[in-house]
Amino acid sequence: METAELVEAYLASQPEAKQADLRQLHARVLAEFPTCRLWFTDGTNDDGKVVANPNIGYGAYTISYADGSSREFYRIGLSANTSGFSVYVLGLDDKTFLQRTYGETIGKASVTGYCIRFKRLADIDADVLQAAIRHGMTASA
Repeated sequence: METAELVEAYLASQPEAKQADLRQLHARVLAEFPTCRLWFTDGTNDDGKVVANPNIGYGAYTISYADGSSREFYRIGLSANTSGFSVYVLGLDDKTFLQRTYGETIGKASVTGYCIRFKRLADIDADVLQAAIRHGMTASA
């Protein structure tokens, strides 16, 4: 299956209310970054064991490791979970940036060094979330 088909299957598998919010978030990212690389991870490791929630990823950056190796990964991740949603903003050097910049204005969300968690899209200011996503997609990594 192509990545877009995997993403669509993931979106369609969600309960109606959660699906609507996920589709809106997905559409917002693609509207602003229509040519970004699209990813889908099913949450399983190389052995097929579930180790995380499935994620839709957007963009790309290179992660460099201390041993000199590197790999590509997405810059923004979107995932549904049992308590709501997680938006991952990866590749930021300053792990206090998201909280300092968006924590006070985003609404009912938990903001950490790389993750914004919220129950429903209606609980947050979607424009503030979009600004965080925009920063993540355009920040140098």
